[in-house]
Amino acid sequence: MKNFIEELRWRGMIQDIMPETEQHLMEGLRAAYVGIDPTADSLHIGHLVGVMMLRHFQNCGHKPYALVGGATGMIGDPSGKSAERNLLTEEVLAHNIKGIQKQLAKFLDFESEAPNRAELVNNYDWMKEFSFLSFIRDIGKHITVNYMMAKDSVKKRFDPNENTDGMSFTEFSYQLLQGYDFLHLYRQKGLTLQMGGSDQWGNITTGTELIRRIAGGKAYALTCPLITKADGTKFGKSEGGNVWLDAEKTSPYKFYQYWINVSDEDAQRYIKIFTMLSREEIEQLISEHQAAPHLRVLQNKLAEELTTLVHGREELQKAQKASQILFGNSTSDDLRQLDAKTFLEVFDGVPQAEVTRADIAAGLDMIAALSAKTGFIASNSEARRALKEKSIAVNKEKVEESYIIGEKDIIDDKFVLLQRGKKNYFVIVIV
Repeated sequence: MKNFIEELRWRGMIQDIMPETEQHLMEGLRAAYVGIDPTADSLHIGHLVGVMMLRHFQNCGHKPYALVGGATGMIGDPSGKSAERNLLTEEVLAHNIKGIQKQLAKFLDFESEAPNRAELVNNYDWMKEFSFLSFIRDIGKHITVNYMMAKDSVKKRFDPNENTDGMSFTEFSYQLLQGYDFLHLYRQKGLTLQMGGSDQWGNITTGTELIRRIAGGKAYALTCPLITKADGTKFGKSEGGNVWLDAEKTSPYKFYQYWINVSDEDAQRYIKIFTMLSREEIEQLISEHQAAPHLRVLQNKLAEELTTLVHGREELQKAQKASQILFGNSTSDDLRQLDAKTFLEVFDGVPQAEVTRADIAAGLDMIAALSAKTGFIASNSEARRALKEKSIAVNKEKVEESYIIGEKDIIDDKFVLLQRGKKNYFVIVIV
């Protein structure tokens, strides 16, 4: 057994922890779970802290459970929310859970015969048969309203200064349902630890209290800090919204770019939280980064580790090549390997002009391509001067005035890339 708590501690992944938790885990193989809200058919990087906690838990010899809230997902966790959210149907939830399970398998071992192999559970499986009357009779009577009202996630919703509309009974009951999940898993699976983000402390300790009062048992709670960015903006958000693990929602290139672009301060924290690199490896990387910050050693390693884990090495290599196209010594071959979606992401914000396929088929001379047909360069004379200076490239290859753009130059049947100097790009879109 490795010391799981010590592992999380040096990585900066512990916010609150119940007394005796560390000793309990060192006594032998234990089982713990993290709850995942199935409101989408993909995890986003905001889920990664909880998933990495489970990964470390398994790596230290313990048995991790991922609980998808098929039942609680129909209600909505009030923690950190200021308004009621839309409820999901059974069909949507089943679809979402399937997508989440596929992604979790990249982080956790569900397949081996090891005693600590991971398991996925869905609280709808045990909540669907519960009648309202039996729940309030058998579970509700053990927790007082005063106890529930004292939780921060509830208090905030009733605070007149928080500008909320209060809380429905449905959401108020959420902590009881989550608490019952812990009780059920304690009884049926022998789970003694629940983990989550620091906003979950109230819900998790309601579970430990139910286990004490109803089952006469002892259970434990552990939370990690909510991840923030050094500049105060929300972690896990890009200009397009959430950064998803699903390649259709967030491309591997965009996923890679998110981590490459984090600040030095954030990279130093994130590499401990989101990778399995050892303490020695991370300390070495931090030293290298501090010696030459401009090389962005931490960001590169962070992006490499996470993109490989989520999307595989082949997608990592494609993302690295795509990233070099704007800033590195890339070639026409590198450019031609981009699909249309990645091409547009790489050249997001670059000026564009439409040119008909007929014009390209007939052969487009360079002066027209640079000036009259696109407006990339203001005048024919300036375009001619740029060509004489050998500062113009088509698809990353330098050209002269005599060059004719034809169908051979079309990338992914859609684009031709013009370039003046090192950083001045223009995209011809074929229509």
